[in-house]
Amino acid sequence: MRPFISFCTILLLLSACTAKQQTEKTEFSDLPVSGLSGKQLAVAHCSRCHAFVDPGLLAKTNWRDVLPAMGHRMGIYRNGARPDSLFDEGESGSVVREADIFPEKPILAREDWRKIEAYFIENAPDTILPPIRRTPIRMGLTHFKYREASFSNRPALTSMVKILPDNRGIVFGDGKPRRNNLTFLTPDLKERYSMRLATTPIQFDEKANELYLTTIGKGVFPTDAANGSLVRLQKSGSEPGYQSETLAIPNLRRPVCMTYGDLTKDGFDDVVSCEFGNQTGQLAWYENDKKGRYTKHILREKPGAITAIIKDANRDGLPDIYVLMAQGDEGVFLYENQGAGQFKEKRLLTFLPLNGSQHIELADFNKDGFEDIVYVCGDNADKTPILKKYHGIYIFLNDGKSNFKQAYFYQLNGAYKAIVRDYDLDGDLDIAAISFFPDYLRYPAESFIYLENKGKLTFEDYSFPEATRGRWVVMDAGDMDADGDIDLVLGSFVYFIPQGDTTGLGKKWLSDGPSIVVLENTSR
Repeated sequence: MRPFISFCTILLLLSACTAKQQTEKTEFSDLPVSGLSGKQLAVAHCSRCHAFVDPGLLAKTNWRDVLPAMGHRMGIYRNGARPDSLFDEGESGSVVREADIFPEKPILAREDWRKIEAYFIENAPDTILPPIRRTPIRMGLTHFKYREASFSNRPALTSMVKILPDNRGIVFGDGKPRRNNLTFLTPDLKERYSMRLATTPIQFDEKANELYLTTIGKGVFPTDAANGSLVRLQKSGSEPGYQSETLAIPNLRRPVCMTYGDLTKDGFDDVVSCEFGNQTGQLAWYENDKKGRYTKHILREKPGAITAIIKDANRDGLPDIYVLMAQGDEGVFLYENQGAGQFKEKRLLTFLPLNGSQHIELADFNKDGFEDIVYVCGDNADKTPILKKYHGIYIFLNDGKSNFKQAYFYQLNGAYKAIVRDYDLDGDLDIAAISFFPDYLRYPAESFIYLENKGKLTFEDYSFPEATRGRWVVMDAGDMDADGDIDLVLGSFVYFIPQGDTTGLGKKWLSDGPSIVVLENTSR
């Protein structure tokens, strides 16, 4: 019996090998070998989607994790056939299939793909050392007092925070499935009112007697389903109640930023929508028909739009649109308003896909009358979750003609957002920043950094002892107590204990971490 089993096993193995050879022959026989080197092939194929990444920026082990995902974009699959696991269930998966993100058949010969793999692995270092701080972060915030809200969701899954003007407190959203709360806090940080939503709130904007609430969809996690929306709520007589809910813009693909401005100069605000999506997505502007209805115009039909700012860049009297793209082809783009609803795209800055672009702001740091770009990168929720020396906060100076040159960099592991204001009221611009992926083991205080401007683009960095009370993912700045200075509110997002966590912080966040904390400015 045993010899028969062995013989059958050999037959099965031979059959499997033959089938594999036939599969490979079918898939690759009509694809000629290019004759190009591994580097030439890498540049040609990888640069179709994003800026070329030098092999030395990742270690060999990282490339072994990344390369299969790169191969999927070229129709290269381990077992020869495209796996169904690449697609989500339902609408999200159907959208990706229709977009042909992962081709069924290879677009290059197997020998060429092996050259690409070899090029990256052979030219990558064995290890990459994490960045080391030359000087310790200064502890203590001279101009701020730490305050913690008495009300929190546990675990905290804060999806947005907003300081309400005129000493009316704070509103924040929570993204836990089947919770999706929008909570209003009093100025002394006690719960005033909570409302349950069908989807996760991501942005809160007040206009006259109306509230515009952007919802990202059913949870904050990646999807290509178009279940995000812009909802208009009418204020009721009592604060902070709302009624008369209207769906202003439905079917948005994971919107993460909505920006309002009169792009057509007709006296009514239009909307720019950053629909980040996942494998698919888009940047679009929605034209207001003067009756609260919107017509869609696509600016860029690619995923990754994450920040949009409406500003007249060339001073021609027409509002332009600055946009940060953060998925694959990362960079800052300017959409110059040509009038009559037409825009011309201009690339201002290009970044590597390893940057994990997160946020931009416009601010005039050198006081020459032109807006400079503050750029934040540090998203590490991908296939290369290692500390990167190029993550942090950048300042690019404007030459007055929308050409930008880097003039400052502050290395901050996992940087997620920076807000530029004159916090200490000394006449220059300071920077408050949060990190979602800091070096918790060595530099836990870098989860919040305050950069105090000392002039000529030099800054001193500070943090505060309670910086590790939460894992900060969102932040807002505003005059919460109407005393003339700018306060800060930070929101924590704790979905699970980070893998390999040896600090003990994860368990604390899950058990008693706050949803939000306030840094009250005491300058006045």
